[in-house]
Amino acid sequence: MDIDALDQRARGLMAATGRSVLGICGAPGAGKSTLAALLASRIGAAAVVVPMDGFHLHDDELALLGLAERKGAPETFDVAGYAALLARVRDDSGLTVHAPEFDRSRELCVAGAIAVRPEHRLVITEGNYLLNRAPGWFHLRALLDEVWFVESDESTRVERLVARHVAHGKPPDLARRWTMSSDQANADLVSLTREDADLVVLLE
Repeated sequence: MDIDALDQRARGLMAATGRSVLGICGAPGAGKSTLAALLASRIGAAAVVVPMDGFHLHDDELALLGLAERKGAPETFDVAGYAALLARVRDDSGLTVHAPEFDRSRELCVAGAIAVRPEHRLVITEGNYLLNRAPGWFHLRALLDEVWFVESDESTRVERLVARHVAHGKPPDLARRWTMSSDQANADLVSLTREDADLVVLLE
């Protein structure tokens, strides 16, 4: 990864007026949030990160829908709400738009935790399914100026996911089972969208 080149490409997306949106997608654990945060830090006050994970359905709703064991799959997100937020971010560039944030320590979304302010000329949104072609998802692409696909060494990605689950309270054996079942099913689905990205970014 040439971070300087990525920085310049991201800056090049920033509109002279209004607001631009850069999407960063990839499999769970690929490094999407790391790259998004790094770019925003380098760009400074003109950039903000709005993760797709803020639109996870609540665990109670997942249980009612019979999707508790599939948390993280496309059907476990409020994709319509996410699309509506991205549209507001693009259209209401002179206003502050509040977005939800996913708190991994509590496994729930916190409403209004991220403020997208008028001075934010670049919004970086990251998530697994920005290039998903399924109903409800496919129209997200029109709301994004570019979408970059992040990938990393597969064994590193898996171990990173296991460590993340352990850090947030799962026993190691359950963390690995979840990674190799639910997370891997999602990763396989995401991999099918790689060819539709504007840029593929390889992280170490």
